[in-house]
Amino acid sequence: MIPAMPAASVPSSRTAPVTALRFGRVLAMGAVAVLILVGGVWASWSTAQDVMLTKGKERGTVEVTACAAETCTGPFTPVSSGAVPRSRVVIGESVAVRKGRTYDVIVKPGTDGVVRSGPAGVLYAWVPLGGALLLASVVVAGGLRLRRVAWLLGGSGAALLTAAFFAVQ
Repeated sequence: MIPAMPAASVPSSRTAPVTALRFGRVLAMGAVAVLILVGGVWASWSTAQDVMLTKGKERGTVEVTACAAETCTGPFTPVSSGAVPRSRVVIGESVAVRKGRTYDVIVKPGTDGVVRSGPAGVLYAWVPLGGALLLASVVVAGGLRLRRVAWLLGGSGAALLTAAFFAVQ
């Protein structure tokens, strides 16, 4: 070998474990991030499917007349054909519902429960996904060291939560 030339890069026995640990970290943190995002979609879909897939569902309005610990009630006035008026339906009490106001709603099939419809209902239904995006961004930044992807996930989650907050007001 000529002294001015560097030695050929030969993998040493020390780099193999480091590479395996790095691969294991990326695999584990990637699985955690995907699990968080799947959980956010799963939590959101139970409400979002009623709000987004409205064909054949009863649409109308509810005037909130009473609120208890976690639910509010009021009479349902149908808007769509085939919808039946009800004297009392239940809507979950949250920052999105106030006593004395009227909201556009969709009746959950087979129940007397309703969910908000329209843009406010769609955004509010996807709030769990927004939280999952924020949480996954921390995992992606810290565990996977993909800062740009983490900023994209975190920004998307923050934008979704902010839009939902202003839409339900």
